[in-house]
Amino acid sequence: MLNSNINSSKQKFTSIKWLFFGTDDLAVIVLDELKNNGVTPDLIITTPDTPQGRKLLLTPPPVKTWAENNNIKYIQPANLKNTPSDLKGNNFNIGLVASYGKIIPNNILDLLPNKLLNIHPSLLPYYRGATPLESAILTGGANTGVTLMIIDAQMDHGPIVAQKETALDDKNYFTLRKELATTGAELFLDFAPLLLQGHLTPTPQNHDLATYTKKITKADGEIKLTDDPILNWKKYQAYIDWPGIFFFTPENKRIKITQAHLSDGKFVIDKVIPEGKKEVSWENFNKN
Repeated sequence: MLNSNINSSKQKFTSIKWLFFGTDDLAVIVLDELKNNGVTPDLIITTPDTPQGRKLLLTPPPVKTWAENNNIKYIQPANLKNTPSDLKGNNFNIGLVASYGKIIPNNILDLLPNKLLNIHPSLLPYYRGATPLESAILTGGANTGVTLMIIDAQMDHGPIVAQKETALDDKNYFTLRKELATTGAELFLDFAPLLLQGHLTPTPQNHDLATYTKKITKADGEIKLTDDPILNWKKYQAYIDWPGIFFFTPENKRIKITQAHLSDGKFVIDKVIPEGKKEVSWENFNKN
């Protein structure tokens, strides 16, 4: 954005004291976009460090690393059922949730009545739940989008503050995540001050139209090379972050597909990682 827009965003948030709840890379994209516009939260709430990798090393969530790098105060409560002391009596004006990964309980909602917003990467009421990006890609519709909504006691159920639609085209998970997280941050910059000033009225969702996403498991990444090529391509695009896609050889060896493309309606494999081996080209794999 232009400097004039940066100054405008700063001015809008000068007297606003606000919280941010987030954990993963989508949340970091949101924070980066807000920072690029001169706006940072007064307090970040993220999840505890978790053991990761084969050695189960204790690893901080991406948002914690972002907070430390940007000198923003953060806390990592194991849960929010007991209101953290940092939230008591601090008179926050508004809060923003972006991919926090935990349910926000009523005691936190009560601190910010109708002022705790969420960036949800779908056009609600469609694709409620934890996997809206993957679900939109797998469904293969023409459009998707992002919603800025008010959180209530039910999942992705609250009224809509703002929405923006985008063409799905042939975007993969990473491309779509970056676009919708960035757009969601822009919606927060534009509409949160208006909400606080009483200049807009959120719109209730049409709950009769609601659709729900399912939790993704590692097994969802399995394909068969004889499956419909468009379906395999959609799975590759949707699961490129996790769990990836893979198939089994007649000898029951697991082969992970690490690079592929679609050509004239055909799913073309470029690179694979055979079980227990290093990445090789599809051509060299087939020579063995």
